[in-house]
Amino acid sequence: MSTTKNGQEISMSRPSVGEAGRTGDWRNDRPVMDATKCLAVKQGRLTCQICWVYCPDGCIAQGIGPVIDLAYCKGCGICAQECPAGAISMEPEADHGTCAIDAATAEEAGR
Repeated sequence: MSTTKNGQEISMSRPSVGEAGRTGDWRNDRPVMDATKCLAVKQGRLTCQICWVYCPDGCIAQGIGPVIDLAYCKGCGICAQECPAGAISMEPEADHGTCAIDAATAEEAGR
């Protein structure tokens, strides 16, 4: 809860990596960033960052070339939809072979 200047309490949620656990294995599509189109990379400074702003799960880290944490990305595609430069596309998870999370889980289980 937060308190406003006039003393009223309001509830606000802030996205946080991993609140629901490692959710990356839920997705069917994954975001793929094309750095050659990213405005921040092109300009060499922290600009745009709209993908970071709109990500509901907070799994995009700000940077010159934002980084998407696929361990927590559910593949909703909001980042790709909102990117003004079209630098993020959604691709089927199957096109990328085994999901990194599935591979890590299998390795931990000794498979």
